[in-house]
Amino acid sequence: MTTQSRLPIPRSDWAFFLDIDGTLLDLAATPDAVEVSAGLRDCLGRLQARFAGAVALVSGRSIATIDRLFAPLVLAAAGQHGAEARAAGEYRRMAECPELRPIAAALEAFAADRPGLVVEDKGDSVAVHYRLAPRQADAAWTLARNLLADSDCLEVLPARMALDVKPRAITKGTAIEWLMGHAPFSGRIPVFAGDDVTDEDGFAAVNARGGISIGIGHREHSVAQFRVGSAASFRAWLQACAIAPDAAIQ
Repeated sequence: MTTQSRLPIPRSDWAFFLDIDGTLLDLAATPDAVEVSAGLRDCLGRLQARFAGAVALVSGRSIATIDRLFAPLVLAAAGQHGAEARAAGEYRRMAECPELRPIAAALEAFAADRPGLVVEDKGDSVAVHYRLAPRQADAAWTLARNLLADSDCLEVLPARMALDVKPRAITKGTAIEWLMGHAPFSGRIPVFAGDDVTDEDGFAAVNARGGISIGIGHREHSVAQFRVGSAASFRAWLQACAIAPDAAIQ
């Protein structure tokens, strides 16, 4: 797919689906170290008002964590790569995979005596972050693959200096499809922005709907239609969408 670097002019019938880490927020050494500025909260609030509420956060993080990060702003959301989703007063949670609990415990035990490894247990998925211990990456991947070797329910995916163990049946693509079936998203053109391998299903879903997919950074082999170099550049474009005069919106 040909990727374009100049982001499109906003349309009034868009619906925004936004990844968080590496897309809205600059990556940090640990998941808890990210910072959400007042300016970003204001931008998202303006965007929500400008596009009739059609703004959702689609993340590997849990919805509870998303709400805590962006408080007091509350947006529609899909958490844990789509294992849970919320829109129009409705909350959906996928059936729990019972295999996850012992695997999460094994990953916690593995990280316990390896300084720098951070295990993020989100309830319906679990991530191992090795940004502070890159030499442990191979061992973490080997363990995760071994733990999931006989699993029909779970899969492990690469993330930015991390691995994610999640149910096979859910993706950011399925989350966007679910959100698109609910007000205020239904009938709109989906716009999804993300930065990672776990966002590819979301890109594919919006592409299939004739929407707009935006990749952040310079990762190869992506189906994203548009590409912007950094989270800061994407935030600047999002701000322009939020404050553009009516005459500038198609």
